[in-house]
Amino acid sequence: MKRRTQGFTLIELMIVVAIIAILAAIAYPSYLRYSVRSHVSAAQAFLMDVAQREQQFLLDNRTYASRATMVGLVTAPGSFNTDYTWDIVLDAAAQGPNPNFKVTASPVAAEFVGTYGGTTYNVDLSITNAGTKSPTTLWK
Repeated sequence: MKRRTQGFTLIELMIVVAIIAILAAIAYPSYLRYSVRSHVSAAQAFLMDVAQREQQFLLDNRTYASRATMVGLVTAPGSFNTDYTWDIVLDAAAQGPNPNFKVTASPVAAEFVGTYGGTTYNVDLSITNAGTKSPTTLWK
């Protein structure tokens, strides 16, 4: 009587590996797209928070705050500081009756973001005191 050994054949293992490779090829680009969109959303939320705090600072002090002042007032979310650099540009000539500001977040590394579905994500995000957001394709 011959006893059959237990286990998988090489063909069965190759089929399983092929299925896993196909699933990974489909899932990985979707994961990258989701990851990039989450980074952009975090940057947008941070910029909105800075803009709101700038408006409050204007009400309290009759001028907008510089980046150095705002660093102590706003906490950046999660990985924002590793993914983006940010700055506030004040219009010094207009700090009298009509002050202006523009808050900008720039991606740190070009490989961090890319183009997915026709939308380019590796661009600077900004918001002004008037609520103008750019680029409009990313602010939906």
